[in-house]
Amino acid sequence: MGKQATEMLKGVLEGIVLAILAGRPAYGYEITASLREQGFTDIAEGTIYALLVRIEQRGLVDIEKVPSEKGPPRKVYSLNDEGRAYLGEFWRTWSFLTERLDQLHQHGGNRS
Repeated sequence: MGKQATEMLKGVLEGIVLAILAGRPAYGYEITASLREQGFTDIAEGTIYALLVRIEQRGLVDIEKVPSEKGPPRKVYSLNDEGRAYLGEFWRTWSFLTERLDQLHQHGGNRS
């Protein structure tokens, strides 16, 4: 992934992770694996764990500690009502931005 793509991804990664959690509860490694399966191969696990700490502190997820066969219990994250509301806002913002960007692109915003 190029530098521009990496920078753009930083701005939307939180929404992407919340969207994954809207589908099902997951722990950090599962989220990272899901992102990699979807083509986000350059995302480091540490980036995801730091993001999970932030969304936990903001009260967007609920956490359940689940015993692990190897090592300490895993934190399983699930989207709560506040997180669903935030995700809804993310999608509205995303729609607004993509519509405007498409308009710019179609009407001469790509003159290189």
